[in-house]
Amino acid sequence: MKAIALRREAATLEGLVDRVLCHDVRDAAGKIAVEKGARLTAATAKILLETPWEEIHLLVVEPSDLHEEEAGKRLAVAIVGDGVEVKGYTGGQWTLAATRRGLLRVRRQALADTNALEGISVFSRGTDAVDLRRRVGMVFQQPNPFPKTIFDNVAYGPRLNGLAPERDVPERVERALRQAALWDEVKDRLQGPGTSLSGGQQQRLCIARALANEPEVLLMDEPCSALDPAATQRIEELMVKLKESYAIVIVTHDMQQASRVSDFTGFFYLGRLVEFGDTKQLFTRPRDERTEAYITGRFG
Repeated sequence: MKAIALRREAATLEGLVDRVLCHDVRDAAGKIAVEKGARLTAATAKILLETPWEEIHLLVVEPSDLHEEEAGKRLAVAIVGDGVEVKGYTGGQWTLAATRRGLLRVRRQALADTNALEGISVFSRGTDAVDLRRRVGMVFQQPNPFPKTIFDNVAYGPRLNGLAPERDVPERVERALRQAALWDEVKDRLQGPGTSLSGGQQQRLCIARALANEPEVLLMDEPCSALDPAATQRIEELMVKLKESYAIVIVTHDMQQASRVSDFTGFFYLGRLVEFGDTKQLFTRPRDERTEAYITGRFG
């Protein structure tokens, strides 16, 4: 797969078909005529030729490449079993739906082949899901504190996993809140509801909740996308400090954020890892032309 720039005067119907559009193309009224990521058919290519543009950016698909729609469908088909079917594709996701009530079946091995941590398959038979969640902390895009007190939010994991006797739980809660740079802001209202905090504070509470389990890995799925710039800065400063003690994997669409907080960066496009390497090298001297095209704004 490679990225190309195509001038209007060089565009033909045959030359557009089967290529992937790297950005939205709008019609004369300003409405999106063809969406970014679309693999062009004869019909969408014809629409594209009828819209006003001087240059577009495309990906040339090679025989070994899979578009995200096809890749997602193949994975979904591989894992579904009795009572589950693959529904339509929307926004980069295939939906699995139950076709009947009662017990449903999913093919565990297909999942086990694609989900592993240190040789332990996340979905394999016999895996202790509670232990896995202790070892791998997760911070989501939207802050999701439990409907409990601030104290109980952080204490929940250690109590569930039996990580400390009850007399030691307050010390563990304080340590986690300090690690999350939240202790000074909440130490006088630990019995207040976690949902009463601001958005940025709620996200740091969720980080503290994960840290209280002393995980081996901390996964962060766009942890700042729902926060204002000031709260984002606090979370980024926290990540820089936490990476001294934890392995952190962060997903972000913010290239500046990736360059600020990460030591290593991977660039994914259409479901494939295009390039991985030292963050400074990737942003200043990318090895793959698709990476360079993305970080320089030629598409995306």
